[in-house]
Amino acid sequence: MDLRVAAGLILVCGAAAAQAPQPEQIQRGAAVYERNCSPCHGARMQDPQGAFDLRKFPHDERERFINSVARGKNQMPPWGGVLKPEDIDALWAYVISAESVYGH
Repeated sequence: MDLRVAAGLILVCGAAAAQAPQPEQIQRGAAVYERNCSPCHGARMQDPQGAFDLRKFPHDERERFINSVARGKNQMPPWGGVLKPEDIDALWAYVISAESVYGH
């Protein structure tokens, strides 16, 4: 195998592994969600009162999610002053992993 091809595969595989949420991060995100988000978004990310169904959040829009949580959006207040960046990252891990738990 060509050395350049091997290096490219390592980079691609490494990037994919770095993006996959770890179980500890998902658990932390679940705790952050339960404490801060579930009152409006519901226990299973689906609030019948009208808050955004987080199960439908596009998995390729991490930055949009981070910005929305940190700065607020529409009726949702900003959480950037309350949550640490690692809490918001854990929350993202939980939201994108919840599809396997709750389904669509």
